[in-house]
Amino acid sequence: MKTSIATVCLSGDLREKLAAIAAAGFEGIEIFENDFLAYDAPPREVGAMVRDHGLEVSLFQPFRDFEGLPEPLRGRAFERARRKFDLMGELGADRILICSNTHPESLGGIDRAADDLRALGDDAAARGITIGFEALAWGRHIDDHRDAWEIVRRADHAAVGLVLDSFHTLAKGIDPDSIRSIPGDRIAFVQLADAPMIEMDLLYWSRHFRSMPGQGDLDMAGFMRAVAATGYDGPLSLEVFNDQFRGALPRTIAQDGQRSLRWLMDRVAREEPGIAIPVPEMPARTAAEGVEFIEFATDPHEAARLAGLLRAMGFARVGRHVSKNVERWAQGGINILINTEDEGLAHSLYLLRGTTVADMGLRVADAAATLARATALGSEPVASAAAPGELEIPAIRGASGGLMHFVDAASGLDRLWEVDFRPDPDADAPAPAGLARIDHVAQTMSFEEMQSWVLFYISLLETEKAPMVDVIDPAGIVRSQAIEAPDGGFRITLNGAENSRTMAGHFLAESYGSSVQHIALATHDIFATAAALAANGFAPLAISPNYYDDLEARFSLDPAFTERLRAAHILYDRDDRGEFLQLYSQTYGEGFFFEIVERRGGYRGYGAANAPFRIAAQKRAFRPAGMPRQ
Repeated sequence: MKTSIATVCLSGDLREKLAAIAAAGFEGIEIFENDFLAYDAPPREVGAMVRDHGLEVSLFQPFRDFEGLPEPLRGRAFERARRKFDLMGELGADRILICSNTHPESLGGIDRAADDLRALGDDAAARGITIGFEALAWGRHIDDHRDAWEIVRRADHAAVGLVLDSFHTLAKGIDPDSIRSIPGDRIAFVQLADAPMIEMDLLYWSRHFRSMPGQGDLDMAGFMRAVAATGYDGPLSLEVFNDQFRGALPRTIAQDGQRSLRWLMDRVAREEPGIAIPVPEMPARTAAEGVEFIEFATDPHEAARLAGLLRAMGFARVGRHVSKNVERWAQGGINILINTEDEGLAHSLYLLRGTTVADMGLRVADAAATLARATALGSEPVASAAAPGELEIPAIRGASGGLMHFVDAASGLDRLWEVDFRPDPDADAPAPAGLARIDHVAQTMSFEEMQSWVLFYISLLETEKAPMVDVIDPAGIVRSQAIEAPDGGFRITLNGAENSRTMAGHFLAESYGSSVQHIALATHDIFATAAALAANGFAPLAISPNYYDDLEARFSLDPAFTERLRAAHILYDRDDRGEFLQLYSQTYGEGFFFEIVERRGGYRGYGAANAPFRIAAQKRAFRPAGMPRQ
């Protein structure tokens, strides 16, 4: 199957779109008619431009309001179609999409529609053109691919085939297995689009909220398994209408599209091995076991301040890198690195953003396989800068230019701390505070960028995405989505900021790009941890006393328990599976902070209900110039 993408998916003019599509590795394009009409060049020149980019025109679309019209509208529709055939001849396009009629004067009737398509098929065949008929989910008479197939079947013309679009099938709740009985050689074209589950008008949903496969909630794998089972071997194309995509960089969206298709084909082949489907060579998704380390880039002065915060949290300096100015701070299974190199990537990120997370090391089942899959999915591998005798740890570019390393036990990369670091115990090591591991890492980014990173994580690692939630900031809403390993060993939350007045938006603006904004550290006893932190001189984020009065009433808490929460500035949440307790540090720099959490029972959330109170407390304590008191 050749991969294709509709020009409507991307921003920019036609030339910019073609460059981005070609760079992402697609083989074809669907030319959306408005993109052609808006471009100032004759069709023959546009066709040559497409071919000069190494692409082909897979489909010309859409042709609207054709079948089942009364005269004189029927005659005019045929004349319009013939003129489009002339245009397609100059473009070098041999497929056209005809979507089911929405015209108020259109007439119903399967046979009437089949007769019209058969008659037009004669004209199309004479020009070497194939017609693809698609059921729009909001079509006036035909809104189901099963009815569209019956029309195509009755038309019984070699130049007339069926177009299947995952959105039109899945958004209406039609069982995709109904596709399996359609002969693959009668399917003219397949379009793919995912979407979040939203209760709204189908047309509006389709025109504004489609997404790449894997970014939404539709059963894309089930749809594609059914298509593949028919024996279809034609183009596989993305048709995604999305307001955010139209404002994003075309190259980014095209790369996401290619990643989504590779992920989908790989998934389908693994879920139904008997299906013949071309699959990019790549290892299976790797189990994500946890975060091995977080590395901060900073300078010596800021390093002392960061080290002071870590000491107050019970971390001890336990080693230094054998060849770089990098300190290792540890507690329990948590490793925090402080990098003060004056050259290299980490230093460049520090110059751009100030003290920032420049690297995240993930503990995975197979580091080499993870790197191979990441590369096959379009990530950029980063050559190791290891000196002789040091470990060669696989790495790729992570969010906004930082690094992501992969560590495993099978290849000995878990010996990182004994090979690449020499012991250098802190003479004034504080008492540990009971912090055991990294519970989750929170990355802040623009909302437009967020879905790219959702796709990155779920396509690379054995993870699933949790439902998106709204984090309420007094200055606006931040969209948040968690990506989680099945056992909870690895969790990352992606927070999409939409304006710079929110805490997340301010951090994003001042960091000049997406980055880790907070790190949540897990403890088995948050009250004991709070006491140890206090003894170490840790200053928690002060929470309003009003919060605790409401909390007690809302959850019917024992007053003595509420008082313990209030005294330690601990926030509380509960669901039907367990409890969640949270304690925050003061903000550092332009809005970075640490979170300390205790999960009780089977609680799987992140305390989203507490976000407004945490953010309000942060804004009271941290008000940069231009950020007024809320």
